[in-house]
Amino acid sequence: MKGIAGKITLFAAVVACSPTVAQSQATAPARPAAASADGFEPARAIIADVQKIVTPNGIDETLVLNIGGARQVVNIRGADKANPVLLYIHGGPGSVEMPMAWSFQRPWEDFFTVVQWDQRGAGRSYALNDPARIAASMTFARYRDDAIELIAQLRARLGKRKVFVLGHSFGSAVGLAVAQKRPDLLHAYIGMGQLIDFRENERVGIAHTLQLARARGDDEAVRAITALRPYPDSRPFTIEQADGWRKWANKYGSLAGQRPDADFYFASTKLSPLYTPQDRADWGKGSALTATTMWPRLADVSFTALTTLEVPTVLFLGRYDSTTPSSLAAAWLQRLRAPARLLCWFENSGHLPMIEEQGRALAALLAVRPIAAGRKPGLATAPYCRTP
Repeated sequence: MKGIAGKITLFAAVVACSPTVAQSQATAPARPAAASADGFEPARAIIADVQKIVTPNGIDETLVLNIGGARQVVNIRGADKANPVLLYIHGGPGSVEMPMAWSFQRPWEDFFTVVQWDQRGAGRSYALNDPARIAASMTFARYRDDAIELIAQLRARLGKRKVFVLGHSFGSAVGLAVAQKRPDLLHAYIGMGQLIDFRENERVGIAHTLQLARARGDDEAVRAITALRPYPDSRPFTIEQADGWRKWANKYGSLAGQRPDADFYFASTKLSPLYTPQDRADWGKGSALTATTMWPRLADVSFTALTTLEVPTVLFLGRYDSTTPSSLAAAWLQRLRAPARLLCWFENSGHLPMIEEQGRALAALLAVRPIAAGRKPGLATAPYCRTP
């Protein structure tokens, strides 16, 4: 997670809706040309052309959907609409994946119809609703139910009975809640940077980062981290406190395992064909609003007592990740009872294996895909995945 000041927060990476529920939808409105004037327009045009879906049965559309009473932006891309649907639930809270997706997602689209969704108050969805009204609606249950309602709309729109859900970071908590409440909607649940317990996540992450700081003789980091006490066992439970230790964890490789920061990841948004400079500005506003509003409401969210799921469950874990400590998620999966379990370790990654180890992430997704046909995961595709 990056600090709110000057960076997008990443914590990174949420009731069934009957077909009769009103589903206000429209193609996402065109943005004024002035909103794109930042000098990167030619590069965005080239990337858009390279990524154009030209296959006969392909799909590439960006929609505004009414989800849980809020207008929210959804992008749907794939080379063949016959492929299974993969819904990506982004992290944060408020840190969208849509503007980075161009940098890693295109190969996925040969095997899945991939759905990127800017959650309520986030990214391109921020400007579509009154921020005060949206802030009042921000609860963990609402994010979970938004995801369930979106799946219902995708099923109707794309003619699919089930979908794959990939939840990243904060989105992994949302996705796991969806799998718990509505397993009938999913082929499988995939958690990347999986969150199990918010307070325990902070305790373990802080302890690990403090250990690294002391080993490196980083006295400034030690002082800054210890000054946060009694967090996370405190109220208020704020995003400023969370950012206070992640600043140092990121420096030690928690966000990107082999780098001192993830600037390369955030900079990729400037070239996204789906995001203008105004959209990026809205993303910053939405991220600050969402993280500040939601973080105190997440303090006691925990899946520690969840020991049974009725859906195949897969975890993609970065070995260096202490943003959402991989040790907690791996131990939880070991205890879980599910129709199938799969643990994929990304040895050179922190919190962002989809972009740090892109080939391995694709291969791991392909290992999961056979589940849609009722078969066992294809472990030969990804030998670094195993049944725990």
